Amino acid sequence: MVNEDEVSRKVDLLLRPPPVEECIYCTEPVREKPLTKTRLIVFGICGATFVGVYALTVPFLAPAFRKICLPFVPATNSQLQNVLKALNGRKGTLLDIGSGDGRIVISASKNGFKGFGVELNYLLVLYSRFSAWRNGVSKQAQFLKQDLWKTDMSKYENIVIFGVDTLMPGLEQKFDKEITDTCRILVCRFPLPNWHPVKVIGTGLDTVWIYMHPRNPEYESQKLRKPKLEDLNE
Repeated sequence: MVNEDEVSRKVDLLLRPPPVEECIYCTEPVREKPLTKTRLIVFGICGATFVGVYALTVPFLAPAFRKICLPFVPATNSQLQNVLKALNGRKGTLLDIGSGDGRIVISASKNGFKGFGVELNYLLVLYSRFSAWRNGVSKQAQFLKQDLWKTDMSKYENIVIFGVDTLMPGLEQKFDKEITDTCRILVCRFPLPNWHPVKVIGTGLDTVWIYMHPRNPEYESQKLRKPKLEDLNE
């Protein structure tokens, strides 16, 4: 006996249209929004800002990753005047180690010295060169982007250094090997650890210690007591 319900179900299946599969090639692709003029301007401003910040900060931050960092701290007017007093009666070439904004070299050049500044921060080198030109001593004052440890100290008759305590022992060893007997070293902020100064100008943080090489025949007769850290707080 034929089951009418079963027959009806099979007839429905035969008459039902087959399922339609979605064609992935027929669908309309998603279109990206075009770069408008406004978007291009925004992207350009963001990119320029990043490059500008990077260019300004890297020269100042890069020295901090060095083993011994010589930070840029501008000399005070009192320190500058004491350096010029210490140079009184001297002449010839002058080297400022870590020359910063160039004020020491420029002031010395105005007083007849042939000045040189070495500095790792190239922005400060460019600023110093501009400042020397503005002060009319661009021919007497030269500034180089250079590592102090790669600088030949034997070329200079006068050397100025605004140092930090961790720098001074190694720098004293470099002076011992390279400077001439007649060279004078003007040290500010932190004295050399072992050499005796032959003259002191100023007090406290404005103190300038003047050194000559210990092999100079006049060293023993002119040397003073070695400064102590408490001298900086006077």
